[in-house]
Amino acid sequence: PVVAVVGTGFIGPVHVEALKRLNINVKGILGSSLSKSQAAATSLGLPVAYAGFEDILNDAEVTAVHITSPNHLHLEQARGVLEAGKHVICEKPLALTTQETSELVEVARNHPKQVAAVNYNIRYYPLMIHARDVISSGEIGDIYTITGCYVQDWLLKDTDWNWRLEPGKGGALRAIGDIGTHWMDLVSFMTGQRVTRVLADLETFVKMRHKPTGSIATFTGKLEESQADAQQDAVNVETEDYGAVLFHYASGARGLMNVSQVSAGRKNQLRLEVAGSKGSLAWDSETPNQLWLGHRDKGNEIIIKDPALVSAGAQGFINYPGGHTEGFPDTFKQLYRDIYGYIAQGNTSHPKSFPTFEDGHAEVLLCEKILESHQQRAWRDV
Repeated sequence: PVVAVVGTGFIGPVHVEALKRLNINVKGILGSSLSKSQAAATSLGLPVAYAGFEDILNDAEVTAVHITSPNHLHLEQARGVLEAGKHVICEKPLALTTQETSELVEVARNHPKQVAAVNYNIRYYPLMIHARDVISSGEIGDIYTITGCYVQDWLLKDTDWNWRLEPGKGGALRAIGDIGTHWMDLVSFMTGQRVTRVLADLETFVKMRHKPTGSIATFTGKLEESQADAQQDAVNVETEDYGAVLFHYASGARGLMNVSQVSAGRKNQLRLEVAGSKGSLAWDSETPNQLWLGHRDKGNEIIIKDPALVSAGAQGFINYPGGHTEGFPDTFKQLYRDIYGYIAQGNTSHPKSFPTFEDGHAEVLLCEKILESHQQRAWRDV
């Protein structure tokens, strides 16, 4: 494969680095301006700095495109890639609304020879795959509760700014849409549970922010020493800093998630606990190489990420021996190994193990129901 990447912010270079580790040919990158394209191509050692999106679509050598641009561009760009006969791997959320995601699902179905994947990389921590296999084996028993959180602090101050704060670019939901979707997708992947009802409470604690004239990359605002001097506009914030959601699942299980982008000291923590009739398991992204197993009648266990200790399914997504940490960058590598291995088989009618546009649509549907629930102060059926 020959790949082009759209987006030069925080996550675009992460895609490039992961692809390079797999010896996949990344030809070039596109930023929001030619100067950004050129700077990113230089820093990442890529031969081509694209001047515009059409240049990627018209590049006959490029067979796959990774989209890491702001959310409001996903619909047009993902559709264009598929209609150009290329595979597409799109960052989440897949698009802004279910109307848009439904359209993308239909476009993907009309182009069955192209892979249409969504970048839910957290599935690819090896112990998350092991946890899925533990649950499916019946070791936990019938699932009673699924609880956890995804919390960050990078938007704590009123001087913190990012395009995700703007509904027109990021969507009507911010914390839920940006990080809550990761948590919800991970639950679906691990447990196979389907959400039937939601009850949500959202809050915007920092109701006014100071927007700088220049752009600030994700997670880097606190590094900008001159940021305070560059403030120009006071902007009212419409999207949520925090959200809490109750879930009902089709099996009768119950769920509880809270997300926040204003939790001081929490840089990027996803926690998840599944409690069942026979046992429990818990995982924390800040210690991603440990999985806790809880028991009633014997001592609890800590499973260490080790090819010799995990399920056969997880073994295929481990590249280092036990005690050698694999973390956030490795999840991207393993996701792309899965996707491009599937492409190499040459038969896109086979079942897909990676997250697809259907998964992306399901998460945006949940987001819309969560927003409806908050606005109506009531349970909403999914």
